[in-house]
Amino acid sequence: MLLLAFDTATPAISVAVHDGSSVVAEATGEGAMAHGELLAPAIRTALQRAGAAPSDLTDVAVGVGPGPFTGLRVGVVTALSLGQTLGLTTHGVCSLDILAAEAAADFDEEFVVATDARRKEVYWGRFTPEGVRVTGPDVDYPETVAALGMPVVGRGGTLYADRFATVHDGPLDPSAAALARLVAGGTAAEVPLEPLYLRRPDATPQVATKRA
Repeated sequence: MLLLAFDTATPAISVAVHDGSSVVAEATGEGAMAHGELLAPAIRTALQRAGAAPSDLTDVAVGVGPGPFTGLRVGVVTALSLGQTLGLTTHGVCSLDILAAEAAADFDEEFVVATDARRKEVYWGRFTPEGVRVTGPDVDYPETVAALGMPVVGRGGTLYADRFATVHDGPLDPSAAALARLVAGGTAAEVPLEPLYLRRPDATPQVATKRA
């Protein structure tokens, strides 16, 4: 196996290459509205660091959100394109699950993963201490999630730290390395390779007004 994994559900673009035994290369980028410009160079960098070419790949995995429309579209379309062009096995994983997998070792109780959903809201899910999602993904105001009284990890928690009783000092955004380990290890709860938007995009086509 030579797996390419990436996540574009947040402003932090993360790419990793896994050879079936371990993560052998990583690359990152950051830009809330620059996923289209940054993802391809990050993929090239990760492959170069792994000493691999696109033709060497066997699998591609992507975090499908939840997240903003533009970032998710770039990530999912790229994964689908690579899968079709190179004949790769494709894998879709909820981005909250990725972050939870990286943070779970620090918890001995149920916890919440929360990422920034903009509009003063968070995307969130509830997880067991083993990192298994039991509710979500959903989008709500921080106060609604805080009412659960559980520790929270992720950028959504740090952005609204004044609303939550306990904000864990752990990963802020999904890591492609964690995604790669989940998929390569066969422990990922895979989902269809479709973006999890949870709500309609901010930009919608204007409908022309008919004149009498």
